[in-house]
Amino acid sequence: MRQIILDTETTGLDAAQGHRIIEFAGLEMVNRKLTGRHLHLYFHPDRAIDPDAERVHGISLDFLADKPRFSAVAHEVVDFLRDAELIIHNAPFDVGFLNAEFARAGGETVATLCGGVIDTLPMARDQFPGKRNSLDALCDRFDIDRSNRTVHGALIDCELLAEVYLSMTRGQESLVMDIDLDENTPLGADGLHFERKPLRVLAATEQEESAHASYLDELDRAVKGTCLWRSLQQTAAEGEA
Repeated sequence: MRQIILDTETTGLDAAQGHRIIEFAGLEMVNRKLTGRHLHLYFHPDRAIDPDAERVHGISLDFLADKPRFSAVAHEVVDFLRDAELIIHNAPFDVGFLNAEFARAGGETVATLCGGVIDTLPMARDQFPGKRNSLDALCDRFDIDRSNRTVHGALIDCELLAEVYLSMTRGQESLVMDIDLDENTPLGADGLHFERKPLRVLAATEQEESAHASYLDELDRAVKGTCLWRSLQQTAAEGEA
């Protein structure tokens, strides 16, 4: 499955009030592994940046002076996101801004462009009810190093969110996750590359065998005869004879 971990930085909090995206970042992940492919863009917003927003992300209008308008490079964003499932922390915020920018560019919407959206904020609230579930708080909870994050930046936030998402969904991995595969690996019945490694068999120790025999003796006494386990063992031994 192709997924994009996505984040944006904006001039303010409300797209409906004309605030704009000034930074876009997306990291591509396939089968729960980052591929190294990413898209990172800055945009000139054609409007002022709210001081509170600038204090959060540290992006000034002077820095954006020579950056393109969103509409000029919207096709790059569309091509990168097409048919992917998006992973976003507090998705309504970023999706709302993306839809507003796509509308200005005469393009698509996130719903028609992408294969779905996973919002990690409600996921975190379900896993940790009553706890703080900001990206910083989740990084601390999962011992993810965020020492390089002095301000909110879309690209570094995507990198942190990727680690948070994998940590939150670690128990959902299938048996074949994280196995290095190549084109020669055989396909399973579900069409996925599948190669099961041999199971490791650990023999019982003498102490464990003795404890097991004592337990069966107690079962024999309880049923005043031969317990079911020993009956099955005897039947199996006779079948092999």
